Amino acid sequence: MDRQLSPNSRRSFSFSSFRVKKRSHSHEEAGFPRRRGLRSFSSVRETSRKESVLDDGSTFQMHSGQDQVKKTGALPSGEDDGRQGALKRFSAMWSSFRRGKRDSTIKEPEPPGPSSLAVNENPRQQRYASGQYFFEYLVVVSLKKTKDGNSYEPQITYQFPKRDGMAKFQKEEEEKTLKAITLFCFPEGINWAPLTEYHSETFSFVLTEIDGSRRNGYCRRLLPGGKGARPPEAYCIISTLACFGLFSKIFDQVEKRRQISMAMIYPFMQKLREASFPAPGHTVEIKSFIPESGTEIIRLTRPLDSWLEHVDFATLFGCLTDNEVLLVFAAAVLERRIIFIADDLGTLSQVIHAVAALLYPFTWQHTFISIVPEILIDVVMAPTPYLLGVQKRLLDLVTDQSDLLVVDLSEDKKKTFIVSIGDEDSILPPKLQSEIIESLSNRKKASTVEELNRVVSEAFLHFFVRTVGHYASYVKRSHAGGQGVFEKRNFYKAIESKATRHFVKKFIQTQMFDLFIQEVEQQQPGPQQGIFHKKILEYQEKKKSDKTRKH
Repeated sequence: MDRQLSPNSRRSFSFSSFRVKKRSHSHEEAGFPRRRGLRSFSSVRETSRKESVLDDGSTFQMHSGQDQVKKTGALPSGEDDGRQGALKRFSAMWSSFRRGKRDSTIKEPEPPGPSSLAVNENPRQQRYASGQYFFEYLVVVSLKKTKDGNSYEPQITYQFPKRDGMAKFQKEEEEKTLKAITLFCFPEGINWAPLTEYHSETFSFVLTEIDGSRRNGYCRRLLPGGKGARPPEAYCIISTLACFGLFSKIFDQVEKRRQISMAMIYPFMQKLREASFPAPGHTVEIKSFIPESGTEIIRLTRPLDSWLEHVDFATLFGCLTDNEVLLVFAAAVLERRIIFIADDLGTLSQVIHAVAALLYPFTWQHTFISIVPEILIDVVMAPTPYLLGVQKRLLDLVTDQSDLLVVDLSEDKKKTFIVSIGDEDSILPPKLQSEIIESLSNRKKASTVEELNRVVSEAFLHFFVRTVGHYASYVKRSHAGGQGVFEKRNFYKAIESKATRHFVKKFIQTQMFDLFIQEVEQQQPGPQQGIFHKKILEYQEKKKSDKTRKH
């Protein structure tokens, strides 16, 4: 970390991952050997935690079932300069993905747990344990000229509310987190120039800390008030709640007030902070005063399908055809490396979240960065699975390798799949591919975002019902209340279709399915709930009904 890096140098990352076939705890050393001073990350798919000590004395940890990089230990001291400084700031946190609690617990998705600013006996785990806020804080990230005056550096110029009464270590952690956030608000790096016009854009990212808590970052970038050319600034809301549509509406109100006066934003945010987060399908009303307009009532409604409230399938299908979406899904379901390319940050974040949502009820367990900051572009060289969003101007830095899928989302693309393995169209069973395409045709009838999300999600949910919906019959228990054991061989042999059986034999080797089954094995037997189980029961009843009619 202390070696000086030239602005054009590339820092390489080496990732390693292996699967533990047996369910015993493993503490073996695994990973690619360090070479040329590269940093290595390794992961173990068990409940035990594997640590890799880095050169600066800090520790990265990757937890069971997730390629989520988390760091403890102090950052090295010293002034930041260019790429090295940004990397130091980012090492406080890594962007990863896991949307709330998995449906594999066979429970209906619930609103995220409550949050609070109170300092508790165990502040790492209970930092926001009482009272549920819409958001933790709002920060304004501005571009400030560096000391040499030749470039710009993103800096937090405002934070609301101010954090008081925090322990010293909490304050230090929070400062590192806030500095890391600047990378995601301006992932392009330091190469900015003053502008006279700038179209505002909204995007999001997910942050995971060492204690396992997850926070969502929602950003709206716009041109601040003033005359003449000036750099854009970013408003970023940090929240434990995953609800992109709701926060987009909040940003509309923030931007509206910003055009009047900066001072108009904070009374509105205070009202929002005091409001209760609504239950799925419910609405909360926020009263806000605006000069010359009087008191306005802003209504914020959560969708009924709360597990889809962070998803916008319209953007995905606006960039890709139904068949192209199917090829991306096929690569994702086998946990391959996938990179999405676009100019617009909002497009990248919305598409990558939508692709991850197609895997429901399974959850992407590997590296997930909706917008890769330029300083970390070498993460594309990681050999482990990932879903990454990369701006198109960096395209030349990601196409110099094979064994991955590079998807161009831009409007002026010459072809959608810039790099591919070539077998994506043969991964899914042909009959089930046709069924998905047929179901997706119904989305044209959808008149609302909620209807579109329902049509799309059910098309892919039905695919998993058809392929692995019989899993519960092959989790055997030796005695009542005992832990279950999944009979893998009997499970896939029970599938009649040869094409489906061939796919399932590959799918059950993935980390997302393995973790799903591990959690099922640990559950107590009994009536199961959740939309996945509901669809399984509906499908089984339909099969019985069809069989009865034939006889």
